[in-house]
Amino acid sequence: MAKRIYLSPPWTGVRERALVSKAFDSGYIAPCGPMVDMFDSRLQALSGQHAAAVASGTAALDLIMAELGVGPRTTVIASTLTFIATVGPAVHRGAKTVFVDSDPDTGTVSIPLLEKALSNVRKPAVVIAADLYGQCCNYDALEAACARCGARLVLDAAESVGGSWKGTPAGLAGTAAIYSFNGNKIVTTSGGGAVLSRDPEIVKRARWRAQQAREPAAWYEHRETGYNYRMSNLLAAVGCAQLDRLEEIKRRKKRIFKFYCRLFGQSHIPALPFPCADPEGSTRWLSVFLFPSESVRDKVAARLAAANIECRPVWKPLHMQPTFAGCTVYGGQVAEDMFRRGLCLPSGAGLTQTSLSRIAKAIAG
Repeated sequence: MAKRIYLSPPWTGVRERALVSKAFDSGYIAPCGPMVDMFDSRLQALSGQHAAAVASGTAALDLIMAELGVGPRTTVIASTLTFIATVGPAVHRGAKTVFVDSDPDTGTVSIPLLEKALSNVRKPAVVIAADLYGQCCNYDALEAACARCGARLVLDAAESVGGSWKGTPAGLAGTAAIYSFNGNKIVTTSGGGAVLSRDPEIVKRARWRAQQAREPAAWYEHRETGYNYRMSNLLAAVGCAQLDRLEEIKRRKKRIFKFYCRLFGQSHIPALPFPCADPEGSTRWLSVFLFPSESVRDKVAARLAAANIECRPVWKPLHMQPTFAGCTVYGGQVAEDMFRRGLCLPSGAGLTQTSLSRIAKAIAG
């Protein structure tokens, strides 16, 4: 069988190996070191706000939930069309979870339905809005809605690193935001994430909690229970090299998206691109298309699987997940339809023309 084509494998090379070797040569094999500091600085320049690299996007969200005091008395309102990690840390802290449907023009959270949810839920409320497949939410509308209702806004920008909303860098809104550098993300550190905020004190406290909340004493002194959440020096080296290649990665991702647009434009399969309100700002982390029906989507997926090519459906809405049975949802039909008809296609920046031709042949049947 032909070699497997994966959905979104990392695209790495000589630069990553060189910086990892430099990290080894520095002697900083333990978690913190100069590469972590460099990565933090590079993330600050990219995002336009303060940044602290941590072990994962989920760890970053947990640190923000700790900062906001999220617990059993908190209501967390979140996008339903997202990965479970968006709400996982809040759920673990006992928060009540409410889900909001997608905007049909973007797939991200519906602002009118979010405002409806905010008007009905108990206070305090925290909104976690997830960017989707490389495109950012409407940050302006989100901030306005949360300000009117006195809610704290957290952005899950795990899927939009390097993107923007109308010129505003991904994650630059609300109280705080997170990035993810998981193996399949647009920038990878193998595993990793970051806490971001315009407030330097929030990031300072997140960094402190991520290092076990140790007080400045000769012995191990703790007035608060922290976590072992910091990113390692070796992984930060990979991240620094990836940021050097970010613009090229984005160019390649957008070329792949245009390839699929041409493919379906000339095909008997009438697939449409997943909706996007700011095509210029989207990184096209994944190329996602909506098919006329679930059966057509499944037929294309089956053809790709038979050719040893990975694809996957759009996120299953969280309100449909068994673990959230009984949770309140505002709307839901838009996200459910996107889940039934949507398919994420191979989008790795390292895809060759030979691989793309193979994908096209498989889709054509």
